[in-house]
Amino acid sequence: MPVDQALSQLLSSARSHAAQPVDDLPLEQALGHVLAAPVIAAHDVPPWDNSAMDGYALNSSDAEQARRQGLQVSQRITAGMAPTPLQPGTCARIFTGAPLPAGADCVEMQENIELTDNGLARLIQAVQPGQNVRPQGQDVRSGSTLLPAGLRLRPQDLGVIASVGLARVAVRRPLRVAVVSTGDELVEPGAALLPGQIYNSNRFTLIGALQRLGQQIIDGGILPDDKAQTSARLRALAEQADLIISSGGVSVGEADCLGQVLREQGEVALWKLAIKPGKPFTLGRFADTPLLGLPGNPAATLVTFLLLVRPYLLTRLGCNQVDAVSYQLPAEFDWPRSGSRDEYLRAGLRDGRVVLSGNQSSGVLSSASQGSGLVLITAGSTVAAGESVPFLPFSGLLD
Repeated sequence: MPVDQALSQLLSSARSHAAQPVDDLPLEQALGHVLAAPVIAAHDVPPWDNSAMDGYALNSSDAEQARRQGLQVSQRITAGMAPTPLQPGTCARIFTGAPLPAGADCVEMQENIELTDNGLARLIQAVQPGQNVRPQGQDVRSGSTLLPAGLRLRPQDLGVIASVGLARVAVRRPLRVAVVSTGDELVEPGAALLPGQIYNSNRFTLIGALQRLGQQIIDGGILPDDKAQTSARLRALAEQADLIISSGGVSVGEADCLGQVLREQGEVALWKLAIKPGKPFTLGRFADTPLLGLPGNPAATLVTFLLLVRPYLLTRLGCNQVDAVSYQLPAEFDWPRSGSRDEYLRAGLRDGRVVLSGNQSSGVLSSASQGSGLVLITAGSTVAAGESVPFLPFSGLLD
């Protein structure tokens, strides 16, 4: 199945689930969460006209007098003060962010003011109404929709919410995601390797990616190559989790116990994609809990998580933006052989051009660590150096 078609089916499946419960969180805990409802501004920002710089506030109708002989400085206004109305024919010393006094309609920067010997402030050049004034509501108007539901909150969004005085926000509760690895050959880091064994890297890749997305993680450990134990472990995890993510064992080989259990006791809605690496990716269900089966090869695990699992998770959370960020950049490599599947290569950038990073085998993860993103070679196409290729930075795929 083409990747685009598979992703459409995945997102349709994600949208079929009930919306996640709503949590009311303090603003300082809301980073990375998805808004459950629009944020409506209760106040104007700024709440009053204020000065954009250090200078002198005056009424522009007094500008001619200010240029000829100068104006008396009738008050001094700093940020945090409540000024008194400006006396006609005078000006006020004012500082950046301070409220504009009633009766003033402009501010002249201090560099363009000359103080006379008798303490008058004289204009060096003409001023206009509104000059150097940040008007009330310039940033936000009271009653306006500040942020839409479905937005995944970034630091700047938290600042905007705080600017209207809100201390708490309604967000979707993260998913409880169970992570399992499969295979008798796997051992955890720190243990001694016996002949035929390898360290379980996929567990750390998946848990790390889920942590970046703010999900609640249930560590399901390693599933042995045993159908009865696999079935029992999956059933126990299904009772705790909103989603199970596995790596390895989803094909139809004799040792692929997870794939066998899923087909015999659960269901498989999607299997085998036109993607490299990642062909055996699976969407299934076990004990009424969705299961996303990722390939066991480490690079394939990473690629399918970024391209397929991430948008699925964000859709389950009601996020309104799940597309991966992609840039068209010139290639600094040749790829003369075309394939029958979309191929995602680990790559980096050098002087604004895309360079491949290390070995591109699906079993090699170090090339992803050396790179800064993925480059797409579409099925049936080749690339010559200098041609434009889609580059997907990890920074956009991991947040």
